[in-house]
Amino acid sequence: MTKLAGKCVLITGGGSGIGLAAARLFLLEGARVAITGRDGAKLERAASALQGKDRLIHRPADISDAGQVQTLIEAVTKTLGRIDILVNNAGLNIKDRKFQQLTPESWKSLVGGNLEGAFYCMKAVLPQMQERKDGLIINVNSISGKRASPLGGPAYAAAKFGLRGLAMAVAAEEKDNGIRVSSIYPGEVDTPILENRPAPLSEEHRRTILQPEDVAEAILFVATLPARVAIPELVIMPSKATYI
Repeated sequence: MTKLAGKCVLITGGGSGIGLAAARLFLLEGARVAITGRDGAKLERAASALQGKDRLIHRPADISDAGQVQTLIEAVTKTLGRIDILVNNAGLNIKDRKFQQLTPESWKSLVGGNLEGAFYCMKAVLPQMQERKDGLIINVNSISGKRASPLGGPAYAAAKFGLRGLAMAVAAEEKDNGIRVSSIYPGEVDTPILENRPAPLSEEHRRTILQPEDVAEAILFVATLPARVAIPELVIMPSKATYI
């Protein structure tokens, strides 16, 4: 029997990378899945590749826009019936990420895409979880949310540190409502976000880092644990990386 039969899942940033890999695993485990992202054409391609049939829906939305998020949650809930699991996976970075390169506009973009979007999604989905006294929120953070470094850049690190604090505080507030909040902190992952690195990665380096499927497996692990189990934080790193 599949582990998540009957569960309804919403995955942000589901058009590629970790989100797409996670959607595939959730479908294999019997869940009904909704994927969202800013690029409607990318979502169409992802949905076609996933072949989830009547257990998969896709709807474009910019999660940095609170109004679009509320509309998204309402639409997904209407179609699936509820949202049992929210996977806050969407995130972004830019090439010009050094502090002296940041502008008020790029700062707002990075905070909006990496922190505010997760807040809007959590805020919109929590009422139905509170009503049912059950729910799971998985935030795909970054190692930059634990260890700030020039690699991610100051704005990205600030947003991810903020996401860590947000997740911890909501977990503490909502545990008596039966709602669990987990944060996963991947190290380097070979996803499309690497295209915005200031310096391109070699193919040799890409082969040594995490693949989207590796992080997706960690997400699924958290999602398939019984309700009595909480995983507040989980760090997943390439085996050749140093965690200090």
